[in-house]
Amino acid sequence: MKTLPRLYPILDTGALERRGLGLAETAAAMIEGGARILQIRHKGLWSGRVFEDAREVAALCRQAGATLIVNDRADIAKLLGAGLHVGQDDLAPTDARALLGDEAVIGYSTHNAAQLRDAAAEPVDYIALGPIFGTTSKQNPDPAVGIDELRRCRALVEKPLVGIGGITRENARAVFDAGADAVAVIADLLPTGAAAADVRQRIEEWRGIAGVSAQ
Repeated sequence: MKTLPRLYPILDTGALERRGLGLAETAAAMIEGGARILQIRHKGLWSGRVFEDAREVAALCRQAGATLIVNDRADIAKLLGAGLHVGQDDLAPTDARALLGDEAVIGYSTHNAAQLRDAAAEPVDYIALGPIFGTTSKQNPDPAVGIDELRRCRALVEKPLVGIGGITRENARAVFDAGADAVAVIADLLPTGAAAADVRQRIEEWRGIAGVSAQ
């Protein structure tokens, strides 16, 4: 079973654009801050420019020995030599594994206990559960899971479990205490008006919260 870093930063291109941050420069700052896994989450058109930026991020991750995950798009993940994260309505995990091979890291989103039980039998390396708290990163989010349900769901799977959705520096400890192996974070990694140096410092702060030494 693959080991998952406890801090799982998500590079949401929409959130980055709203803060005036570029994909590659932010990825570089996060890696410099100690991030060892990154996910690219791009819900719009994968233009040539976006793909070139993603290819630069892939190169940065290879140089740093960090894992790169692409959200939703198995074709882009394969082109970049990256892992893949799929949701309930995306490519089935079995098909994703057939396309990407045994070595690729594949994650799967779940939103309740029933989905979590089903995910346990899928050929994935980790399972995400959320939103743990209310979130603004999705237009139509599923109902919040909450800490008590996260704690109950932890016992349903042996695979690494990632808490996602509305997780901040203030509530992350409760998510870990409830049994999450890692936390996926978007907005709280991007200070308002942030420059790349601020993002790097925020990653370092988050690594302290997650109890992560140099990896």
